[in-house]
Amino acid sequence: MRLVIAPGIVVEPSDISERFVRASGPGGQNVNKVATAVELHFNVTGSKLPEEVKARVMQMGGKRLSDAGVLVIDSRAFRSQAKNREAAIDRLVKFLKVAAKRPRTRRKTKVTRAAKAERLDSKRRRSAIKANRRSRRDDD
Repeated sequence: MRLVIAPGIVVEPSDISERFVRASGPGGQNVNKVATAVELHFNVTGSKLPEEVKARVMQMGGKRLSDAGVLVIDSRAFRSQAKNREAAIDRLVKFLKVAAKRPRTRRKTKVTRAAKAERLDSKRRRSAIKANRRSRRDDD
């Protein structure tokens, strides 16, 4: 199943692999028998994502990204394997949608003349308050 992230950005099933492991937590004896937790492995470097999106995924990946450029998403919130699998895929899609958005470029702004004057005025007032606190020496 191909995952459509954004117009022109599609994740192929060959880029995703799954591994099912035993989960801790609720499930009773089922926990010891059935591997319900899902580890979703997404090969970022080998995928057909645009280069700028790959770069943002690599930057955002953090500790979820291996040295080989594989993004690992772990899901063990549910008792069933199918729900955990669905949750992991949803998290991957959300993550890639965030990475697909191009960040806004920052425009430099200038401090207004009024703001500068207000800052300097408040500094003068504060200085005067502190100057009045100092003990005055009378030279006799």
